[in-house]
Amino acid sequence: MALALAIHGGAGTILKSQMTPALEAEYRNGLETALKIGYAILESGGSSLDAVEAAVCSLEDFPLFNAGRGSVFTHEGKQEMDAAIMDGHALKAGAVAFVKNIRNPISLARKVMEQTEHVLLAGEGANQYAEQLGIKTEPDEYFFTEHRWLQLQEALAAGRIQLDHFLNSPPYEGGVAAASADGVVLSPDTIKPIGTVGAVACDKNGFLAAATSTGGMTNKKFGRVGDTPLIGLGNYADETVAVSCTGHGEYFMLGVTAFDVAARMKYKGLSLEHAASETITRLTQIKGEGGLIAVDSHGNVTLPFNSEGMYRGCISSSNEQSIEIYR
Repeated sequence: MALALAIHGGAGTILKSQMTPALEAEYRNGLETALKIGYAILESGGSSLDAVEAAVCSLEDFPLFNAGRGSVFTHEGKQEMDAAIMDGHALKAGAVAFVKNIRNPISLARKVMEQTEHVLLAGEGANQYAEQLGIKTEPDEYFFTEHRWLQLQEALAAGRIQLDHFLNSPPYEGGVAAASADGVVLSPDTIKPIGTVGAVACDKNGFLAAATSTGGMTNKKFGRVGDTPLIGLGNYADETVAVSCTGHGEYFMLGVTAFDVAARMKYKGLSLEHAASETITRLTQIKGEGGLIAVDSHGNVTLPFNSEGMYRGCISSSNEQSIEIYR
């Protein structure tokens, strides 16, 4: 059985002409680290579920991606995070929405799947459950990243709620620049806000799993929840395929996008690549923007998108590692 792991760090307006070499290298390093962590589990005989959780935890810990530590700010200047994980073999899922100060929301989502009778816990109740379990939390300062704060100020000034991959970066007053965790300067012209993170995997038994995590939308209000924690919309896995989505969540909700790939494979008999391609075509037709990563039970991988770029990577027992950003 072919092992396979694919990851994404968001899709949107990502242009090489507006990316510094140092920043691009940092993004690639973040993707490569997550790939290696997840694939090492598969190579040692571990489960697809363990692999996707570990890969997403790595992406959540990386401050340039919009999940966990790098989550964007809400209108109130806080982080509200969503995550979902699904075991395709057992057809079980767990998800959390509106959680705060949780270092790795994806791990809490797995606890919901494995230790409760529920699929989705939200808000204060989810945080109370995390406290009961002793899930690792961090203070507000851990989640503060300067470039995300600048994005909020821009969105507040413009009076808009924006996707974290929204690209419209006029010079900030005073030419304020931000620095990433490794000291790479992120000027307003090089900050490339990106989206949701996710991972899909096929293990030695041909069992599939998917995991997705996000910080949502900059300047979001009124308890907005996107597609990420809603099973079948932004994240899905069964015996046929595992899918993780990224982009403008409202359209992935309308298209039931993650499950749409599985439905096209099961009911139309399409291959993974053709099913995923049709799903992205459908997303485009309803004016949605973004992409997805998917793997089938034979270890085939596809990573289609309709945006300018998508932070993505994959590795399998039959192919060398691949990490890409642009179209």
